[in-house]
Amino acid sequence: MRELVAHGIKISPAFYMPVFYLIWVSVFLLLKKVFFSKLRKIAQRTVVRFDDVLVNALDLPLLLLIFVSGAFVLNTLFELKTDSELLRFVDIAFRSTAVIAVVIFFDRLFKGLIDTYSHKVRALRDSGGVVHVVVRAVVIGLGILILLDSFGISITPILASLGIGSLAVALALQPTLENFFSGIQIVIDKPITVGHFIRLESGEEGYVEKIGWRSTWIRQLPNNVVVIPNKVLVGSRVLNYHYPQKEMSVLIQVGVHYDSDLEQVEKVTIEVAEEVLKSVEGGVPEFKPFIRYHTFNDSSIDFTVILRAKEFVDGYRVKHEFIKRLQKRYRAEGIVIPFPIQTLDWNNGSSPLKIIKL
Repeated sequence: MRELVAHGIKISPAFYMPVFYLIWVSVFLLLKKVFFSKLRKIAQRTVVRFDDVLVNALDLPLLLLIFVSGAFVLNTLFELKTDSELLRFVDIAFRSTAVIAVVIFFDRLFKGLIDTYSHKVRALRDSGGVVHVVVRAVVIGLGILILLDSFGISITPILASLGIGSLAVALALQPTLENFFSGIQIVIDKPITVGHFIRLESGEEGYVEKIGWRSTWIRQLPNNVVVIPNKVLVGSRVLNYHYPQKEMSVLIQVGVHYDSDLEQVEKVTIEVAEEVLKSVEGGVPEFKPFIRYHTFNDSSIDFTVILRAKEFVDGYRVKHEFIKRLQKRYRAEGIVIPFPIQTLDWNNGSSPLKIIKL
């Protein structure tokens, strides 16, 4: 570092270097403020959201790079030598800041893109947290490797060690990794998504509350939460009541006496079913209910009533109201719903007791 001479006056580097650095940073901070203010207004007027994400991601990293650039300019103009411990420390600090600024930029950029477009991409909407953790880990890992390489540290042994270490960690964390990759499989394959009502092979059923990197949370109808490891969920059979759509058929089994007029039974039952679907919340009013006789049972002629509900839980309400109203209407119409009857035929002779089912 040499002294500057202006009009015969010697200016020490201890004076002009801080002044130059302060002027450089102040000018560019002012330009950044003006430039970003206009850039934000332009981005807000556009329909595309990418420019808003880009501006937000650039804000903090650009601030750090302004401070870093001042040091590089000083080094270029005044040929600073890094033989002293202080300058060497400053050089390391500025290099680190530059790499950190780049890492922060990409981290904020990817996070902003995930948050912005998650409502359009189902995989991001269901497991945006998992995707962001993976992306952040990759960005930070690459940043650390670039930082080490900029300091002249060979990263080849580190990569080799990471390979061996990763194998050991993978063996130690095998259950955790199985759940993690199962979570990724759920996100990609999309057999279930957040908000779906499902029933597991083991019997648990409820709404999918959250799909995490290790487990999936299912909120049951009593408002309890069942936490299922992702590998268990992937390996079991799952009944999804929201595929292919939320609307579903509601099947109710009914039996009437053998003496009943089946045409009248069909007419009355359909009238009650139509009334329920139009008046009960959760029913599909435009659906035309119907019945299908199917069994000559021991004490009744059985049939199935097919109604329609907007989703699974609405089926409980539809069934509840239909059964109440059907019984009331059957009583008014004289239609009998029989219950199982057994007649004992007692013989005074030596013949055994006979049981006749009606």
